[in-house]
Amino acid sequence: LATAAEASANEAQMAAAFGSTVISRYPDGGWVKHWFERGGGYSAEFSDGRRIRGRWEVEGNRLCLNGITPSIMLIRRFCAPMVEVRQGQTWASRDPLGRRVQNELMMGR
Repeated sequence: LATAAEASANEAQMAAAFGSTVISRYPDGGWVKHWFERGGGYSAEFSDGRRIRGRWEVEGNRLCLNGITPSIMLIRRFCAPMVEVRQGQTWASRDPLGRRVQNELMMGR
């Protein structure tokens, strides 16, 4: 478990995401909206209406989602490289199945 200082540092790294939406867009038009909460809460909604919940944690230079429920394709944990972005910025990455996505940090929920 993270110490109070580590938890505070992790939240500082994630501060831009609190109160914002990270949207992952797929080439086929599908999307996933991700929401990160102070204290480690995580939730997401897919373009087909599915919803998931879990916990986020910074592990080294990676952002990890743990305890994802319901599990997606038997995936209950997923880690991706941390990126530093500001509102409106985009970056490319991959989803838990290795598919390419374009992410954007958007203001508001």
